Amino acid sequence: MNAPSTPLVPAPLHQRILDDIAGNILSGRWPVGHRIPSELEIAADYGCARMTVSKAMTQLVQRGLIERRRRAGSFVTRAQSRSAVLDIPDIRTEVDSLGLSYRFELLQSRCRRQLRADAALLAPTGAGQVRELLVLHHAGARPFCLEFRLISLDAVPQAADEAFAAEAPGAWLVQRVPWSSAEHRIQATGADARTAQLLQVAPQAPCLQIERRTWCSAQAVTFARLVYAGHTHQLVARFSPATTTRL
Repeated sequence: MNAPSTPLVPAPLHQRILDDIAGNILSGRWPVGHRIPSELEIAADYGCARMTVSKAMTQLVQRGLIERRRRAGSFVTRAQSRSAVLDIPDIRTEVDSLGLSYRFELLQSRCRRQLRADAALLAPTGAGQVRELLVLHHAGARPFCLEFRLISLDAVPQAADEAFAAEAPGAWLVQRVPWSSAEHRIQATGADARTAQLLQVAPQAPCLQIERRTWCSAQAVTFARLVYAGHTHQLVARFSPATTTRL
């Protein structure tokens, strides 16, 4: 069962310029310290007014992707998207924080019986039906995150017939299904052949992998494995001690 991805809408020219430059940065093609072509050069390449380029460059500065140096030009800085460790972040929000256009592709989708191998990921019972999904999220023109997800159809029966055309599965679940607890497992990993191809990175390139299990009371709702290129993402946690402590 395959569902259509979010329809593509032509972006304004300044957004296309922003996406192209950000894509070069996030892919590593333009490393930290790389001097970006001048606004006049970019305007000539795109056949547009310098003001259009300036609008895109200003947004790139605001998002922390580039910095302007007086009389020297614009240069790549080290900007990364962020996820909150103690929350369930929306990938679209992560992409929006970079000032890039967002879309997703539903690469695989099927309903099936839960396998014994799924028990460690979703629920210890190893019974019931699941919806298995593979989703590729994009930031601008570049792949951003590869998501593998299992949804328990015992917990969320309406997910069996959902097309996931307007909303990605994670965002759809957060909006419609109550959850009471979640578990994150975070690790560094190397991109296997398929992940490397889909994220457009070299095989075994360092990646950040987040595995998340979510429950509603004692019932498992979903398991998600999110893989990001390691140089584009970081995790952030903010917390307070239960009692006042002295460091």
